[in-house]
Amino acid sequence: MQQNSLMKSTLVYCILFVAAAMSMMLYYAATKTVGVTDLAQDEVVSTLPSELTAPVTPAQENEIVINRAEKNTNYFCVPMPENVKAEEVVLENHYMDKELWVGISSEQAQEYEAFYEANGVYGNCNNVTNGRFEMEKERICLRFALTGVYEYRSIFEDHTLYVEFVPSKEVYEKIVVIDPAYGGDDRGVTVDRVMSKDITLDIAKALKTMFDESDIKVYYTRMDDSNPASAQRVDLAVETKADMLIRIEVGGDENSKLYGTSAVYNSKYFIPGFGNVELADLLEREVVTSISGKAGGLIESTAADEVLNSATVPTAAIRVGYLTNSQEAILLQREDYIKRIAEGIYNAVIKAYEQHEQ
Repeated sequence: MQQNSLMKSTLVYCILFVAAAMSMMLYYAATKTVGVTDLAQDEVVSTLPSELTAPVTPAQENEIVINRAEKNTNYFCVPMPENVKAEEVVLENHYMDKELWVGISSEQAQEYEAFYEANGVYGNCNNVTNGRFEMEKERICLRFALTGVYEYRSIFEDHTLYVEFVPSKEVYEKIVVIDPAYGGDDRGVTVDRVMSKDITLDIAKALKTMFDESDIKVYYTRMDDSNPASAQRVDLAVETKADMLIRIEVGGDENSKLYGTSAVYNSKYFIPGFGNVELADLLEREVVTSISGKAGGLIESTAADEVLNSATVPTAAIRVGYLTNSQEAILLQREDYIKRIAEGIYNAVIKAYEQHEQ
């Protein structure tokens, strides 16, 4: 009898467990909440509406209406055409331009133009100044100009993309800005069609491969042939509350025999503890060690070093060699040498955090 009673109790518990599990599965199926890309997920939280303003009417072609009156959520809400799936939506953080791009890739992309002519965005639009859409062959891109640099949390639910703007420091504990000098029309030192702007960019790309595997968030002032203004480069460190800003430069001199690695810093702006000179010293030592090169010493910045003179976080420029020296010019074109320079910069950043944590 006792065994039969135990079996009946077990059966009842099993039935209850299965019923509960089925209820949960049906609930999640009904809500259809899907995270977009690899960004952190959160639930949509309603808040009390704040001051209401009138909706913005499009002033030019392809402008997206921003309905600032409909503020019943703490998320920025982007409506989606009914047949759009979460996996077709990609968020791109164009932080140097202070823009969020929402791309929708689909064979029906051309049909979405009419949708965004008729449907605007709404919700918490405090961080959004304006929006527009651009059509490509099988992609529509919604471009939103922002008030600053942010990271994003997003969910896709009920044909709507919900986006929360999050300050960088709330997402990442360690933040570094890497600034590959030159770009665009500013080629830097150029010798026999070898340009400094390409060398600094190659070093930045090698660094990205390394930092992407670490717990350090790195923002890059450029990863193409663009040439952001000095103020934009400095502003990126300010907006992200970066722990340090590292500029990559290439030297040149009329004396073709001059060679070696040096670091430049602003001595007029003092930061207690770990500051400009400490970062410069660490960068020079680690890069020289990594490439088994010659130390050129620490150099104080001049009026031409606008990024170094304007930054208010620990900042230094590492001059990785002289393109005007024939032997060093050959080295600066070698992939393995570029990688070793990047390893030196990477090691300097790691040691900087280690010293700060002591």
